Amino acid sequence: MEASQSEANPNPNPNTNNNANRNSIMSSMPLWPTIDGPLGLTEEESLRYSRRFYKFGYALLPWLWAVNCFYFWPVLRHPSSFPGIRRYVISSAIGFTVFTALLCSWALTFAIGGEDLFGPVWEKLVMYNLADRLGLTGWSSLI
Repeated sequence: MEASQSEANPNPNPNTNNNANRNSIMSSMPLWPTIDGPLGLTEEESLRYSRRFYKFGYALLPWLWAVNCFYFWPVLRHPSSFPGIRRYVISSAIGFTVFTALLCSWALTFAIGGEDLFGPVWEKLVMYNLADRLGLTGWSSLI
């Protein structure tokens, strides 16, 4: 009798509801465009915010691009979700990556190269003697 029951039901899992796990963490489509889920913004507000973060990133605030990528992480993670928002989030990710690469290369150039790399121009490039050059300190006139 048991053999006939196992042949009739090849799936030993008694839970036959395949849609029970539809809204799990591993789902392929996010339900909300922001990381704070149902407490976050609507899709229209999200589009407006992602566009603002992207545009203000060009106004010498590229850290907003990183905020845009973090806040809209579900959109960045899932390629087919929220295409209007995704355009700004992907562009922000590219912009922040380029900005970070330029900032790191600039910092490493000055940190590693220093006076050996720039020679006599180094005195004009560094900022630690700016007050002396502009005469803002009282002791530069005493020497």
